[in-house]
Amino acid sequence: MSHRNVTVLSMEKPARHIVSLSGGKDSTALAVFMKKTYPDLPVEYVFCDTGEELPETYAYLEKIETFLGRKITRLRADRTWQQFLESYSGYLPSPRNRWCTVKMKIIPFERFVGEDLVVSYIGIRADENREGYISSRPNIQARYPFKEHGIAKEDVQRLLLESGLGMPDYYAWRSRSGCYFCFFQRRFEWLGLKERHPELFAKAREFESINADGSEQKFTWNQGIDLEEFTSDADGIRKRHAENTARVKKQKQAKSAALLDVFSESLDMEAALNQEDDSEGCLVCHM
Repeated sequence: MSHRNVTVLSMEKPARHIVSLSGGKDSTALAVFMKKTYPDLPVEYVFCDTGEELPETYAYLEKIETFLGRKITRLRADRTWQQFLESYSGYLPSPRNRWCTVKMKIIPFERFVGEDLVVSYIGIRADENREGYISSRPNIQARYPFKEHGIAKEDVQRLLLESGLGMPDYYAWRSRSGCYFCFFQRRFEWLGLKERHPELFAKAREFESINADGSEQKFTWNQGIDLEEFTSDADGIRKRHAENTARVKKQKQAKSAALLDVFSESLDMEAALNQEDDSEGCLVCHM
């Protein structure tokens, strides 16, 4: 892990310093890093709460608060998820139209910032070729501490392990944070939701049944296939996932650092899911 000295920011007026948490491993590791590397910096920690997150996400946020020794500010939109969905006539968000991210994540964050000068710290790693959410507002400046300090995936894992936080519990069956009905979930992850949180799976199915403009057409989370059908071949889904995981383990080089062994199962699962679908998802939600 590189430890290059980086000037935090130079502005004419004092700036607010904000880390947006998603409940995922990278943004959590960034919170750990900022506390460790810049202990005197008045960092604000925020979480854009849709009200439709996994129970594991809320539990993980409580663990983060304990580590930080301070509360994470919860930001909410001015309407609930159901109210937004009704205003869109039942049109579910999708990779082509991520209205949920705009309405329930970005707008609440920009409202919280207001006109203040802000440095928004983003947990994109040095081994990633992406930028994440960058506001177009001139008073918000994006910074990438992991890129500036050369921090890669193994460093993130080490930060989480040494902090005592570890991985979020949902990594046992899912590789990303975000709402329980996130349309970026793969088939194995939808099955995991069905088996671990059947009441939330049922709610996600109910959202599919909301019709647009009174017609018989309905919107689904997965290209015209309703969730019950999408997850009906449970044995086949688990078999294909097990085959992908075995392939990943075979291809992966042996880890030399025993320190990271505790993360191997979660990382193997993540890599296996990436073989099924390597889409990045909404970075503002999933880091």
